[in-house]
Amino acid sequence: MDEGTERLNRVFAALADPTRRDLVARLAGADATVGELAEPYDMSLQAVSKHVKVLEEAGLVTRSKDAQRRPVHLDAEVFDLMTKWIDRYRRQVEERYRRLDTLLDRMTGDAAPAREDAS
Repeated sequence: MDEGTERLNRVFAALADPTRRDLVARLAGADATVGELAEPYDMSLQAVSKHVKVLEEAGLVTRSKDAQRRPVHLDAEVFDLMTKWIDRYRRQVEERYRRLDTLLDRMTGDAAPAREDAS
């Protein structure tokens, strides 16, 4: 397995958890500290910190030091990786549907004259 595939696996595994998906959604709006991220949840600061660590190990977020704050930042680069992966399969599926539409058009076009002749 190549490095890109391994990274993608870590990203999707991290996003499999609904709490982590919610954290990512919140970080899309603004950077936040772990304490700020923990506010709406009924879980310990340590539990939220573990979720952030999983996101960090997957490459979805980074942390920086800003005086006394340690804000968590969303990393947009990993979304490019996910988008490229999704787009590749979306294009394949769209092509399959185009071929099916073409086939159905041919079948309908062939069947229509036969019905007219039967009348």
